[in-house]
Amino acid sequence: MSKPYRVLLYYNYVPISDPAQYREQHHLFCIENNLLGRVVVAAEGLNGTVSGLEADCDRYMAYLRADERFANTDFKIEQTSHHTFQKLNVRLKNEIVNSDLPVDPRQRTGTHLNPTEFKALKNDPDVVLVDMRSRYEHEIGRFKNAVTFEMDNLRELPEMVDSIAHLKNRKIITYCTGGIKCEKASAYLLDQGFENVYQLHGGIIKYALETGGEDFDGKCYVFDNRLAVDVNTVNPVVVSVCFICGTPSERLINCASADCNNHVPMCEKCGHQMQGCCTEACTQSPSKRLYDGSGVYPKRSNHYNPRQGFKSIRRTKKNETTQP
Repeated sequence: MSKPYRVLLYYNYVPISDPAQYREQHHLFCIENNLLGRVVVAAEGLNGTVSGLEADCDRYMAYLRADERFANTDFKIEQTSHHTFQKLNVRLKNEIVNSDLPVDPRQRTGTHLNPTEFKALKNDPDVVLVDMRSRYEHEIGRFKNAVTFEMDNLRELPEMVDSIAHLKNRKIITYCTGGIKCEKASAYLLDQGFENVYQLHGGIIKYALETGGEDFDGKCYVFDNRLAVDVNTVNPVVVSVCFICGTPSERLINCASADCNNHVPMCEKCGHQMQGCCTEACTQSPSKRLYDGSGVYPKRSNHYNPRQGFKSIRRTKKNETTQP
């Protein structure tokens, strides 16, 4: 199958002095170059996943790297046959990954391990792998013998730390999808007295791309319309089971009830029997969407008028040139 499209996953913790203005410019560049996806802009940096044709993605990477603030941005590049998003969102937020953790990864964070270093160290008897992703992510895939937390987001990490307090003298390697959560999570562990803290730089996706994903069981949850991607081409196994019948299944869906929207693995048979819903109650929900067999319900609106954006930037530039 031809794969003319690319998916770019990246982040960069670097100060942005006027994030609102930069968000506007960045959004317009994405629109002009046919990119779809999600980008978060904050005073502390950038976090994004975008999809587009190869040439458009090349222009996007060149655009970022031409800015000295983002010149060292590390892109995880995957090939695909189509856009993995239906819309574009470039949003201004307080953090580039929601955490509320009182740490600054630019000042202190866990030691970075590239995929090859991680592969060599992960089976050390003194090493403990700690998954920093949410419950619904690690339920469909995780590294063998990794510690996982029953948390819905990184804000809950402080509530989970006591459960691994006995590991403070061990070598802790944190990991997540693309590496961004671990920057703050590993910094927080250091702040809590953990002595030897490392992180898989580039996350699961880069590990898969560069090493073949050995010892990652199941699939990796991703935040686009693919929902989950293969990681392990060396010794793959299925770890998730159908939410309804309990049979092995890596097929991930969103519940058809928009009020629920739960992320669960579900086999095709149960998916059709349950009309794409995770419970009987959800099948009766007034917000239930039509299930087409995919379990994906994207919206196709950009929520953005590029003409307004151009006017805003022009006004700003005009004001700058007329100031004394």
